[in-house]
Amino acid sequence: MQITKDTIIGDILDAAPQTAPFFLEMGMHCLGCPASRGETVEMACAVHGVNADELVEKINKFLAE
Repeated sequence: MQITKDTIIGDILDAAPQTAPFFLEMGMHCLGCPASRGETVEMACAVHGVNADELVEKINKFLAE
């Protein structure tokens, strides 16, 4: 799976639940909430003040390993 800033967080968590810590690290502690699962990576990063490009790169690197 290749993650982009437009990828829906719920889709990422469904396909790779082991990525949850990346979202928790950025302060997104409501991963079970329907609203957060429907957000894109870019939307969540904007709300939490995180650089979306850096998070996408970090997750993609993790998934490639």
